[in-house]
This record gives sequence, structure tokens and C-alpha cells, in this order.
Amino acid sequence: MAKETALELDSALAPSRAPAWRKMLRMARAHPLGVFGLFCILLIMFCAIFADFIMPYDPEAIAELGESVKQSPSLAHPFGTDRLGSDTFSRTIFGARIAMIIGVVSVVVGMTAGSAVGIASGYFGGFVDSVLQRFIDALLAFPAIVLLLAIIAVIGNEDSAVRSFLNSTPLPSGTVWGIPNFLDVIIISLAIGFAIAVGAARVIRGAVLSLKENVYIDAARSMGASDFRIMVRHVLPNVAALIVVLGTIFLPIAILAEAAISFLGIGLPSGTPSWGSDMGDESNRLDAINRGVWWVVFFPGLALSVVVLGFNLLGDSFRDISDPRLRGGGGSGSASRTGF
Repeated sequence: MAKETALELDSALAPSRAPAWRKMLRMARAHPLGVFGLFCILLIMFCAIFADFIMPYDPEAIAELGESVKQSPSLAHPFGTDRLGSDTFSRTIFGARIAMIIGVVSVVVGMTAGSAVGIASGYFGGFVDSVLQRFIDALLAFPAIVLLLAIIAVIGNEDSAVRSFLNSTPLPSGTVWGIPNFLDVIIISLAIGFAIAVGAARVIRGAVLSLKENVYIDAARSMGASDFRIMVRHVLPNVAALIVVLGTIFLPIAILAEAAISFLGIGLPSGTPSWGSDMGDESNRLDAINRGVWWVVFFPGLALSVVVLGFNLLGDSFRDISDPRLRGGGGSGSASRTGF
């Protein structure tokens, strides 16, 4: 009898081994907004990858002489056409490719640099931490858009060292994957990535300051482990979840930053089929305000809103899953602390 009771107790206390698909289903039911955000992201990624097969028209094609331009939405042109006769639906779909490239490259560059600086600053402390943090404070003193404009003015110049270096690499400067002015896209991505690194370094440094006081760090140091090994093998894995969450927060911010600088006229060259260029084009804005041609700026703005909403919802859900202490909090807290 006692043996049977012990077996029943062991079976009750044993962790349930539910199939992976059931765990994912329960997780999806617990975070429906995260599922919706994931759907929005997958939709944008699908449009970015398969844009060549989805677009009914060439996004850079212009109307021939005698053809009508600025057509309102219809069956032939679901999103209408712009002042040059280009199909807005095709330009909106192709803009997803440029947005995702800028977002991914910016986040990879920014989070890599920000993680390296933040971990080094928090781990070493002292003089190293003071020098790095004062430099970051000086950069964060500028408004985010002003800092971004200054970075682009420095590295985006035709004679800049960054452009000269990129010209010397095998990186093509023409059309790549259908994207015109591909080198300009990379330069803008690097500029946004640098601005992201400034904010990410501050947040990651705060997490490392608490981690380095743990006992396992002292144990690894007493066993003769080098500082580099401790940072890579012990500190980095413990802030990896934070880095991923910050990446989901900064990726839509990077896409918004490209749209903002294109709106100001210093982003991608005019005519490039990107959401920021279409919304920032002066003729499109004047047509929308004065002539009621609203579709040329509405649909690119709608696509931009969908991708930003999707990443914010997914980032909220991933944060709640990875760190139960943060359940119920707002999804943009980390971004607001970094100055963006």
C-alpha cells in the first residue's frame, strides 16, 4: 500500500511531458496578441521575399505618354497610382523588402556593437566604464533624429571613409535583388545601427552590473578563467534574452527611422520604392493634401504601421515568456529608456 502511494505521489509530482505542439498551442492561447504580431511579421516577410512574384507591375515603371496618371484605387490598381503612373500596390509590396533589409542589418550591427560595449563597460567597471559611459552620455544628449542626421551626414558623404571602404569591398553598388542604390541602403542601415548601439549599450550595461556580482562569476575567476572567457561563456548567455527582446524593440524603430529621414529628404534617393520615400516625396504629400490623392501616402503608411505593430506585439509576448518578472509591463519601456 505504501509502495502504491509512493508511486502515485511520484507520478503526480513528475513534470508533464506534453508534445511540443501542445506547448506551443497553449503558449499561443496565452498570448493571442503575440500570435497576431507574428502573423503581421510573417506577412511582411513573405512580401519581402516573394515580392517579384506578387507584384503585378514593375514598382519603378512610369506611365507612357498618353496614359492617365494618379488613378484612384480600382481592380487594375488596388492601391491606385502615383503622379508618375507607378502602381502603388507594387511599390508598397517591394517597400517591404527594403524595410526588412534596413531593419535586419541595422539591428544586427547595432545590437552586436551595443552588446560588446555594454558587456565590457559593465564587467570591467572603473575607468573603462567611466570613459565609455561618458561617451554614450554625450551621444544620448542629442535628440535621436538629430544624432541620426549627424551620423548620415558624416558617413553618407560621397567622400567619406565609410563609403570609400564599402566601394573597395566586393559589395555591389548598383541594383541587388531588385533594390536600386543598394550601397545607399547599406550606408543608411549602418548609420541607424550606430544609433541603436548607443541606446542598447546603456541597457545591457545595467544588466551586466548585477550579473557580475553573482557567485559563479567569482568561481570562474578563481579557477583561472580569463575575462574574455567569462564575458563570452557566462555573462553573454545570461543577457541573451535581453538582447533578443531589445532587437525586437529596435527593429521597428529602425524601419521608422528610415521613413523619418526619407521624409526629411536625406534618406534613400527620390524614386526608390520604399515606404519612407513614398510618404516623404513632396509631390505625393502635396497631392494628398491639396488634391485628395490620399492613396499614394496612405498605403505605405499603413504597411509601416502594420510592421511596427507586429514587432511590438511579438516583442511584448517574447518578453513575458522569457522573463516572468516582466509580465504585464509595457512593451516600449526599454526603448523609452534608451532615448528612442
